[in-house]
Amino acid sequence: MKILLRLSSYILHPLWMPFFGSLFYFLLIPRYFPEEIVKAKLMAIAIITVFIPVVFYFLLKNLGKAESVFLEKVEERRWPLFFFSLLVLMVLHQILNYYNYPGLYYYFAGILISTLLAYVLSWFKLKASLHMMGITGLLMFVTGFCIYFQLYYIYSVAFLIVACGLTASSRLYFKAHTSSELWLGSLLGLAPQLLMFKLWFTEYKMLDLFLR
Repeated sequence: MKILLRLSSYILHPLWMPFFGSLFYFLLIPRYFPEEIVKAKLMAIAIITVFIPVVFYFLLKNLGKAESVFLEKVEERRWPLFFFSLLVLMVLHQILNYYNYPGLYYYFAGILISTLLAYVLSWFKLKASLHMMGITGLLMFVTGFCIYFQLYYIYSVAFLIVACGLTASSRLYFKAHTSSELWLGSLLGLAPQLLMFKLWFTEYKMLDLFLR
């Protein structure tokens, strides 16, 4: 069990969540995209949201600004969160656009809001679980995606619910967070994605009325 909880800390690390959400979007959306475009978008998102932050972390570690990849101290989180916000902005402005990828665009907009909120809270010495922020944000996105397109990927949603529980158990087991920090992280992940889903759904209803 200890090994499973340790693995989940890495496999369900928040850095993976933007890429996992993008992969889910392109694989299951009931709309055709050329394979070359999908591969290019996924590669760009992986480089910007995974590989560049990892390189930035090792830079911070060499400078003595970070001790572990989990950024256990609140002070260690400020630069990574600020830098990641800039990277998400880059994705929104350079990789995605609202007209061709509205759902994914809203997902990254939600990620940006969550990241900025976590950054602001870090200046008030408030530590939110970034693991819970990432996995609950992905859960809300996948749920909203299924509702929007009227798809029934029940097993995907159920798997993410289990993943949320596993993530919370892992963070508590290794004493990385208190229960209040887990709830705060969950709120930071769910609320922005719920807001983005409401905007997405409202835009869809307005467009449907216009076309009628």
